[in-house]
Amino acid sequence: MEPPAPSARGWVHIILRGVGAGLLIATAAIHLDLYVTGYRTIPTIGWLFLLQVIAAFALGLAILVIPSTLVMAGRVAAAAGAGFALATLGGYLLSIWIGLFGFKEVRTTAGIAAGVVEVAAFAVLAALALAPAPPDRTADASAPAASAEPAGFPDQIPTPIARSAGLAAALAGVAAVVLLGVAVGNAAGGAPAAASTDTVLKATTIHGVAVLTNGKGFTLYSFAPDTPTTSKCYGTCAAYWPPVIGTSAAGSGLPGKTATIKRTDGSLQLTYNGHPLYTYIGDSAPGQASGNNVNLNGGLWLEVPASG
Repeated sequence: MEPPAPSARGWVHIILRGVGAGLLIATAAIHLDLYVTGYRTIPTIGWLFLLQVIAAFALGLAILVIPSTLVMAGRVAAAAGAGFALATLGGYLLSIWIGLFGFKEVRTTAGIAAGVVEVAAFAVLAALALAPAPPDRTADASAPAASAEPAGFPDQIPTPIARSAGLAAALAGVAAVVLLGVAVGNAAGGAPAAASTDTVLKATTIHGVAVLTNGKGFTLYSFAPDTPTTSKCYGTCAAYWPPVIGTSAAGSGLPGKTATIKRTDGSLQLTYNGHPLYTYIGDSAPGQASGNNVNLNGGLWLEVPASG
C-alpha cells in the first residue's frame, strides 16, 4: 500500500525544511570559501570560521534527515538552526562595528551575502520550529504505534505560546534586517576612504624585531604579489589593507630607500626598499602586528623590516 500523499500542511513543512537547510548550507559554503581563501590564518577568527562551517553543515543536514514523525527532534533542530543563524549574524555585526578578537571587518560582497542568507535562514527556521505538525504523521494507520510520538504538544504548540514566540521571532528578524543595513551602510568599503596619509616612517621594535611603522606606531606591511612599481591590492583588498598614500617623507636614520608608485586612481603610494606599504585594519593600536604572516586577499602579508 502506497503511503498517503502529503497534505497542504505537509508540503509547507517539506518546503520549510528544504529551504531552511539549504540556507544554512549556503552560509556554510560562504564561510568555508572565506576560511580557505585566507581567514584560516587570522588568530581566533580562523578556527571560529571553521566551527561555523561544521555547525552549519551539521544543522542543515540534521534538519533534512530527521523524520517528520520525530516532531520534537525536528523542532529542536530548526530552533537550533535559527539561533545559529542569528548568532552568526551577530558576530558579523560586532566585527564590523567594534571588531572581534582583534579583527575588524569591512563591507564585502561575501559578507553582505552571508548576512542576508543568515537573516533568511533565521526567518524560515523559526517558522519551521513553530509550525503545527503536519497531520500526515498520524495518517498512516498501518504504521507501528511505537514509531509515532503521542498526539498533543509538541505536535501542536498551544496558540498563546505560538503567537508570542512568533511575534518575538518576527521582531528579532526585523531588528536583524535593520541592524545589518545600518552596519553595512556604515562599514568601510573602499580604498580611497581608508587610505593612510601618515607617511612618516620610523623603526619600532615589535615582538623583538625592528619593523617599519608609521608616525603613530602602526605596523606597515608588504604584499607578496606586489612588484617594486605596481600594487596588486585594490577594492576589497585595499579596504582591509589601506595603502600608505602621499609623498616620500621617511624619518631620519632609516637605512632603507623610500620612493612612490602611482596607483590606478592616480594617487601616489609610498614604498620602502621596493615594497609598496600598507597598514592593516586588524591592528587596533600601535605596537600590534596581527597582519604579519597572514595569507589573505590573494597573497601573503609580512611586516616590513626596518633594516636596509
